[in-house]
Amino acid sequence: MRSIRLQTRKIMTLIKHVLNPSVIIVLFVLFGTVRPVSLNAQGPLVRYYMALEYDENDERLVRPSFAQYENVMNEIYVIDARQRVLIYTSDLFPVLSLGKSRKILNPEGLTVDSNGNLYVVQTATPEDLRNRVSVYNACLKWERDIFFEGFEGADKFVPYRLAKDSKGNLFVAGIRFPGVLIFDADYNLVEIISPQENDRKALIMNVHIDDTGRIYLVSEEEGHIYVYDENRKFIYQFGEKGGSSGKLSRPRAVAVDNNRGWLYVVDYMRHTVNTYDRNGMMLFEFGGMGWGEGWFRFPTDISVNKEGDVMVTDLFNQRVQIFKPY
Repeated sequence: MRSIRLQTRKIMTLIKHVLNPSVIIVLFVLFGTVRPVSLNAQGPLVRYYMALEYDENDERLVRPSFAQYENVMNEIYVIDARQRVLIYTSDLFPVLSLGKSRKILNPEGLTVDSNGNLYVVQTATPEDLRNRVSVYNACLKWERDIFFEGFEGADKFVPYRLAKDSKGNLFVAGIRFPGVLIFDADYNLVEIISPQENDRKALIMNVHIDDTGRIYLVSEEEGHIYVYDENRKFIYQFGEKGGSSGKLSRPRAVAVDNNRGWLYVVDYMRHTVNTYDRNGMMLFEFGGMGWGEGWFRFPTDISVNKEGDVMVTDLFNQRVQIFKPY
């Protein structure tokens, strides 16, 4: 049954590659299978490619909330509501799920360093009441846990997302925490970056680091993305809070197309992905609330690979959608 689905998807993908992009948009609009991005978009648009919907046992994903392209082992990582980490090959074939047998109990996010080591954010469970980051080597063998202490609010800190820079520093963002924690290569807390909003610190829930070392911090409450250079010096912020087109209601994640210089921001409440240039200027958006291909129901995460493919977790449609730029 799975082979039939895969063959069908490959045939549809071939058709999409052969047809002219403008023809594809017209067909999609006529038959209502996908929502095109704004026709006033600057630069190439993106088009629906396919979706990840099944695990290695041919069972449906359950509310996937995290997805990441990983360029070291050339794999895809997905986390869903079954408290597991799923691994797919670069050609989108599911190969493995990591769960309790690997000490993964309640994963929220993860990242992989240049040596293939895996870092998994885990929140408290009845089996283990400690919030932590679990470290695995390139063979997926557990090595140690990193716990949170030594800073104001440590006892209430709930980790959510993380990123690793080229210097070996680990950045950890939490739920409703004013800043992002930075640990050195020996896992010592060395700094907390806290963007300012007027007379208060912004609450940061996600962090991303691009190929140039730029650091992007996401504030869902403020509707802003804060950008820092590789030396952690503030450069600028972008995004405008609001519920209308081009604005950010509840941004949850940011990803960077390093080749095109595009910044993608996924908006949980508007069910869209906003696209900006390197200076934070709005280019176009795609998505919208719906059930068909190219539509979302509360998207939560986004990732971009070296080819520019865009992967979005479509939480309540229970899939991970993949888009390709024209």
